[in-house]
Amino acid sequence: MIDEMTPIEAVEHAIRTRRAIRAFLPDPVDPGLLRRLIDLAAQAPSGTNMQPWKLRVIGPQTRARLEAALLAALEAGERPGVEEYRYYPERFREPYLSRRRKVGWDLYGLLGVVKGDTEGMKRQTAANLRFFDAPVALMLTIDRDLEIGSWLDLGMFIQNLLIAAQGHGLDSCPQAIFAQFHPIVRRELAIPDNQIVVCGIAIGKADPDAPANRLVPEREPVEAFTSWLD
Repeated sequence: MIDEMTPIEAVEHAIRTRRAIRAFLPDPVDPGLLRRLIDLAAQAPSGTNMQPWKLRVIGPQTRARLEAALLAALEAGERPGVEEYRYYPERFREPYLSRRRKVGWDLYGLLGVVKGDTEGMKRQTAANLRFFDAPVALMLTIDRDLEIGSWLDLGMFIQNLLIAAQGHGLDSCPQAIFAQFHPIVRRELAIPDNQIVVCGIAIGKADPDAPANRLVPEREPVEAFTSWLD
């Protein structure tokens, strides 16, 4: 089907079908393809051409150590360190609170996790810290002294990577959770103090039988966030 699309249709298809996947098949990703995806991502716009992104592709041995350390911290009830940047607002308000809750409870509903099920939520957090068992695990950082414009550039790099993966038949999940465990991530990946741990990314092929992968978050209509000015 994709082979029959025009270039414009293929791009639109990749954008519309990409979503956060939370269970992956063990099928390996060709290293050459992964390098190609990273090269495509690096074509992202960048203010003053700074290209501020830093990416680590985590190999099997390092990943095993990282995941073991993260899961041990989770089991011990630890959230080591103070977040180096605030991803979420200090207080959620409408309309953002309702949107967040709907997606969250839709996901937990598919997983059979009900309100107050701390063990169920812990299992899902553990899956998150394992990169949802994806064959490819990535970690993104940015230099600590860079400003918000460079963070916007980094976001465009990430989006390019996700869409490029989708266009090549792979699925993905950007993961902010690793920023909450940045001391462990920093230690296990030898990340210097002058870099901030921003997020991880899982890439692979979605497990079609996993209930979590049936989640398709709703998006607001254009009229809800667009002003047409004369």
